[in-house]
Amino acid sequence: MDKNFKEEFRQIIKFEPPLYKQRHQFVKDLVEKYKPKKVADLGCADCSLLWMLKFCSCIEVLAGLDICANVMKEKMHTLSPLPVDYLQPSERSLTVTLHHGSVAHKDPCMLGFDLVTCIELIEHLEESELKKFPEVVFGFMAPSIVVISTPNSEFNCLLPRVMLYRHPDHKFEWSQAEFQSWALETARCYDYSVEFTGVGHPPTGMEKVGFCTQIGVFFRKHPQTGESVQSEKPMEAVYKTVFKAVYPSLKDEKYLQNAVISEVVFTAQIIKHRLMSKREEYSDDPERKSKFQLSMDCFSDHLGKLVVEKSMEPFVSGNEVYIPLTTIFSFPKVNRLCGTFEKLCKLIAGKVTLSSDGSAVVFNIEHEMKRIRSDFSNKVQLK
Repeated sequence: MDKNFKEEFRQIIKFEPPLYKQRHQFVKDLVEKYKPKKVADLGCADCSLLWMLKFCSCIEVLAGLDICANVMKEKMHTLSPLPVDYLQPSERSLTVTLHHGSVAHKDPCMLGFDLVTCIELIEHLEESELKKFPEVVFGFMAPSIVVISTPNSEFNCLLPRVMLYRHPDHKFEWSQAEFQSWALETARCYDYSVEFTGVGHPPTGMEKVGFCTQIGVFFRKHPQTGESVQSEKPMEAVYKTVFKAVYPSLKDEKYLQNAVISEVVFTAQIIKHRLMSKREEYSDDPERKSKFQLSMDCFSDHLGKLVVEKSMEPFVSGNEVYIPLTTIFSFPKVNRLCGTFEKLCKLIAGKVTLSSDGSAVVFNIEHEMKRIRSDFSNKVQLK
């Protein structure tokens, strides 16, 4: 290859989006395709990949492992639930845990994962660690899918300022042939298949150097039996847990109850408001007021067209408004949250003011009635 040709590319190589974002997006796309529930990121470093993955709705368990606890601790706060997570709990459960330890060691906390990612990890391993790595990941952890990315040394000739390795901590960088040879042998030993791809496309005319980052995606050929997992399970944990966050979830009855109560009160308040607005409208005309009869039709424009029976209509009695629970349960969000009418009654019992027979939400409207009467009296005097 012409030296001047190489030098020209050294000056113009620039990845957009940045290469690390392309690697993370590759993993995210894989998650969206295969929907793993439990994902572990080995060599998680600053937790940026874990942060991206926590927004994937299929994932219920996220774990990170790194040999450097300080790097994880600097950014682990980004994995904590935000206030909005408590105000609007998700329907899924999510637990995020960070562990301090080496990928050369086995720990039972890393069993049972569907997907394990090793993004730009293996090139940081000492020779002795690299020898143990396949047995730990493919033999012991044995997830359904493993993703391994590593620099492609053949691309280095196009990168400015790269003399030997791309990072001073790299112990090696493999060519495409070296990585594929290692990956195929690892897959053969542990009964996996492997597909090769990458991110960071080479410039036109330089296709032979391959991707800047080469990636192997390993798929376990056969399901792992429970017996084989137990036989390999070590007696003691060797990793140290440095962070754990359990996100609020509607699967937890405490958060579900809060969400249901909030939605029931909100829905009942809207119905009450529409009812009082309609009553006030009728109060302008004494003749119409005497014939006042609320129908759920008055809610159709604002609350969706619900077909309900007469017994489900809200009504006013004295200074109180009664909103039947059957009406509230008809609203999609309440229905979806509770599932059954019995569950609705159980969750709001003792938490919301109900009628004596427990069939309706009750609001005291003494102040609203005084205002309506006052407004009506003023209008009569003006006439």
